[in-house]
Amino acid sequence: MSRRRLAAIGGPPVAFVAFFFGPGVTVAEWFINTTASDPVRISAEAAHLHDTLVVADLHADSLMWDRDLDARSRVGHVDLVRLREGNVALQVFALPTRAPFGQNFDATEADAMDQIQLLGIAQLWPTETWSSLEARAHLHADELATLEDDNDSFFLVRGAEDLARLAPGGPTGGLLALEGAHCLQGDLEAVDRLFAAGFRMVGLTHFFDNRLGGSAHGIEKGGLTPFGRDVVRRMEALGIVVDLAHASPAVVDDVLDLATKPVVVSHTGVRGVCDNNRNLTDHALQRIRDNGGVVGIGFWPDAVCGDDADAIVTSIRYVTDHIGVEHVALGSDFDGAVHVPFDASGLAAITDALLAAGFDRSEIKKVMGENVVRVLRATLP
Repeated sequence: MSRRRLAAIGGPPVAFVAFFFGPGVTVAEWFINTTASDPVRISAEAAHLHDTLVVADLHADSLMWDRDLDARSRVGHVDLVRLREGNVALQVFALPTRAPFGQNFDATEADAMDQIQLLGIAQLWPTETWSSLEARAHLHADELATLEDDNDSFFLVRGAEDLARLAPGGPTGGLLALEGAHCLQGDLEAVDRLFAAGFRMVGLTHFFDNRLGGSAHGIEKGGLTPFGRDVVRRMEALGIVVDLAHASPAVVDDVLDLATKPVVVSHTGVRGVCDNNRNLTDHALQRIRDNGGVVGIGFWPDAVCGDDADAIVTSIRYVTDHIGVEHVALGSDFDGAVHVPFDASGLAAITDALLAAGFDRSEIKKVMGENVVRVLRATLP
């Protein structure tokens, strides 16, 4: 989620309180998950190349919203129709289970009123989700599993063998992720329950410090706790990808000291291009390279200090020049209360901008999806 978009309207819950029930949430989302008004224009060469790619995006918050992902929507950024139009072979569907009022990049209090609780009430989620963070995770896991059951052109990626189904123009794969592991509530066995529910990527922190460690936007911004270390070990043993998006610099270092498998930073920017503490330092980039991991570049202005495909590619170029093209990927943050240049149907604009920036076809294949598939193949069960 983007601080700027939340601040601009007072955050999603302000709109939800104003409208409150289902239709009002849809109206509110018109003002929250937005795109540029200009149509996406790409060259014939880029269009042809894009159609041959295995495209993967490491982060979308679409499960938060009460939309039918099996039908084209006039709001938001992602549904299966637009994913197919964008030739997306793999979409990571992430969900935050808690988001405090007043969340910001610099110092977010963990115990402020919970925006996700208000969202759940507004969208008439089951009552157990109003108080249970783990119940919220399982609710959305069930929704994605139902989408798989109801649609022959969508499947869940649960293990490395499923990656063989990813192909240009083929069915869309979805990978279930958690944005912030606070829903564990200090219970290590909850990791196994989430795995059984289909989660295959977990971000350790979100906008606030939790029992696992510090957030880049928390108060203490500390390192991994003993419980956090146990969780990382259990995730690796099960085959859950560790996501360091939103993690404090101390947590980033502690995880990379501990990790035996590649990690991801699912949606971020780099300080060398866009200097704020949401984004990664050169030191963090170098450590992720040494780990064999991958950095997903976000599409929103706070990530890349721009509002078009060229700005996204500038950050991709920075990562490529500093740690190699094998370690960069797409991390849109679609549907995360952000403004982006295009929705999922417009991802060929990045292929076009990569060509214009001098990337060759082999490099473009890696950036647009092959790097993600490599990391998943090395980490999933």
